Amino acid sequence: MAPIRTTCPYCGVGCGIAARPGEGRAVTIAGDTDHPANRGSLCSKGTHLGETVGLEGRLLHPMIGDRRVSWDRALGEVAGRMKAATEEYGPDSVAFYVSGQLLTEDYYVANKLMKGFIGSANIDTNSRLCMASAVAAHNRAFGEDVVPCSYEDLDEADLILLVGSNTAWCHPVIWQRIEKARQQRGTKLVVIDPRRTETAERADLHIALAPDGDTALFNALLLEMRRRGQLDETFLARNCDVPEGFWNNLLCSAGQEGEVGGISPSAFAQLADLVAAHPRMVTLFSQGANQSIGGTDKGNAIVNLHLAMGRINRTGAGPFSITGQPNAMGGREVGGLANMLACHLGFSEGERADVADFWQAPNLCAVPGLKAVDLFRAVHEGRIRFLWVMATNPAVSMPDATFVREALVRCPTVVVSDAMADTDTGRFAHIRLPALAWGEKDGTVTNSERRISRQRPIFPPPGAARADWRIICDVAARLGHGHAFAFDNPAAIFGEYAAMTALAGKHGKLLDLTEWADCEPRQYDAMEPFQWGGRHPFAEGFPTPDGKARLIEVAPVAERAPDRHWPLRLNTGRYRDQWHTMTRTGLSATLSQHRREPLLEIHPADAARHGLTGGKLARIVTPHGQAIYRVAVTEGQQPGQIFVPMHWTDIMGSAGRTGRLAQALHDPISGQPGFKDTPARVEPVQPAWRAFLISRDPLPCDAAYWVRSRLRGGWLAELAGEAGEGTAKIVDLLPQGRYGHVADAGRGMERHVVLDRDGTLLAALFVARNGELPPREWLAEQLGRAGAQIAELLAGRPAVPLPDLGPLVCICHDVGEQQVLAAISRGAGDVTEVGRCTAAGTNCGSCRPAIARLLEEARAALKEAAQ
Repeated sequence: MAPIRTTCPYCGVGCGIAARPGEGRAVTIAGDTDHPANRGSLCSKGTHLGETVGLEGRLLHPMIGDRRVSWDRALGEVAGRMKAATEEYGPDSVAFYVSGQLLTEDYYVANKLMKGFIGSANIDTNSRLCMASAVAAHNRAFGEDVVPCSYEDLDEADLILLVGSNTAWCHPVIWQRIEKARQQRGTKLVVIDPRRTETAERADLHIALAPDGDTALFNALLLEMRRRGQLDETFLARNCDVPEGFWNNLLCSAGQEGEVGGISPSAFAQLADLVAAHPRMVTLFSQGANQSIGGTDKGNAIVNLHLAMGRINRTGAGPFSITGQPNAMGGREVGGLANMLACHLGFSEGERADVADFWQAPNLCAVPGLKAVDLFRAVHEGRIRFLWVMATNPAVSMPDATFVREALVRCPTVVVSDAMADTDTGRFAHIRLPALAWGEKDGTVTNSERRISRQRPIFPPPGAARADWRIICDVAARLGHGHAFAFDNPAAIFGEYAAMTALAGKHGKLLDLTEWADCEPRQYDAMEPFQWGGRHPFAEGFPTPDGKARLIEVAPVAERAPDRHWPLRLNTGRYRDQWHTMTRTGLSATLSQHRREPLLEIHPADAARHGLTGGKLARIVTPHGQAIYRVAVTEGQQPGQIFVPMHWTDIMGSAGRTGRLAQALHDPISGQPGFKDTPARVEPVQPAWRAFLISRDPLPCDAAYWVRSRLRGGWLAELAGEAGEGTAKIVDLLPQGRYGHVADAGRGMERHVVLDRDGTLLAALFVARNGELPPREWLAEQLGRAGAQIAELLAGRPAVPLPDLGPLVCICHDVGEQQVLAAISRGAGDVTEVGRCTAAGTNCGSCRPAIARLLEEARAALKEAAQ
């Protein structure tokens, strides 16, 4: 049987997947060697998709409150409540909050219903949190939200600047292309990031700028290139509009000589030399630049440099915004953001008239709607009375998440469409609608280089779950708009959207899918990945009235004054093997191995100053909330800055709830929140006891600190409690069975194991009040197995010691640090040779920076020993 060719549901690289279904929900995953985005490569998350497609935790039937109901009842309730809200409070009392996880067809009908027929533009997307500043920068500079580059430009660049992008972790397949270009072309790599990430460790130059120092840095680079005579005056004259006084204003904003963006003059000189020497330059920027109260200006500062030097519309050059979600780009194309209509159109009288005519929508919205932060503020204030959340988890992912939760409590009607039965946001829902998940969906997505690919179903819909587009169309019919939403399949939706892109061309835009207008299902089913706009879409001119791009005057974010109450600056981001709020990746035992707990990364000097110890617990406090993390002391953090991950939820723990901490301040143009620079302080947490719990099924945990992660046979929970919190409640939750127990009151130790009658381990609880807990790995491997003696289980180790493999380095091939070091000691001199010896780094490549670091440490140790 031929594999089903589909597309990965994770980041914006848009990798093709070849999936071979097995028995039941089993599936074998491989990269699609014919897909232009990845040519067969996959990252760790894509490789292990097969571990996340089971039905565990799925929402399979419509629910009103805690009652299972029919689709007819649920849809009638949604439509009735929506209609009642609009009749009493007007169309702006209704809002949709949607997601880059939706397919383009889902997005299209949601936008059409909200803006065209309900009559409000209050539909926004979680892409507002990721890429809205890049969208605004594109619109200001180019006249349209169009990425001017393609992945092939990375292959042919001589210099790549990574700005606010931990590419090796967040876009690993792009990282593989960059590594290949460095090997084959000698491409230079500069990483501009406050943190010394694994990506930064591999760079030729790491620019550890201050938080929000990007605009000042790129302004200074532009001035320096002008001083050196490196600007392309011909390109500027023919292709760019430069505002009067631009250069004088730029000089004035540069300030005094010295440090630029928090970096030294010598580091700036090295960067400037590289930029001047390499005309084939790609600047790839991502969330680190966008998630800022000055994110739009950062994007335009980057674009200004490329325009002024003519490094755009040519091979191996251009400013490249890489998206974080699989269909953030598709959502932008069909109008998923509150400040645009479909097909890159705005709210001018002519654009509105054409959209209203195309949709035959007499109630088309007149003005832009509320962006995400303001949308939830309106919910909190009671101006929005009906909120429909689709395929996203704002109770976790929004900044100042406690405020967002208050808003959800206050809202008279919250509808949640989701694949999962229990999410933090779903707990606030009055109505929950079961949606399809990856492997069941049928539609299209657009990746970071404007390439449209098909997501195809691998499995039949489970239970009563339905496609998001189908749910939306069914609600529209109950509102009396069935004639405009009479789609029989996703091909019909895509065909209508493609036909609508003719309006984009009419209004001077580049987006053009008209060759797919009114496509037939058989054409749609056979669709191969294709890139609209070509490799360099602005090659023939920019979509502005005069055909010229605009250089935009930008201002650096004002430096924050020191505050003794908030001495640290909190940065947030992603882990390599997790995704968003872990509703999918949290189900994978393999992906859970990389980081089982949320870590607070802090510089050694700051850790000492604030009394923190590596491996212990600490509390972060900001003006908006607080959360507890495990401490990781690292030189990768600059003094005065701390970093935490975004992923943890109430479902997976009491700790690491980063959304509680982040400020809700946002960019004034794009509306994108500033997740990367929140004032903070830290303090040590001294629990009275610490424990871990291994069990087949997830057990409820009642402790000040608990975090759950997936094992191959069940779940592992790390716990810590205060003096008033005993462990008796947890012991009572252990399953029935053959029971083993040992305790030492003097040492503050107790251990419990439960086996079934065949000697198979069902659960284990280890508690310590003093001293250390044993390693978890061996005990976790015994879960669901028979054969180990109770004495071994209570000891937490086998009678005959096993080889120590060390911390896991390569999750794809289960290679530990000690195995890598052994290969190095046997003569493996580089990452490729380590791969040949151990297989580490030979699949997704995400661990290659870690292997390179081990090689460097080994060389340094040998050099020191030789002295």
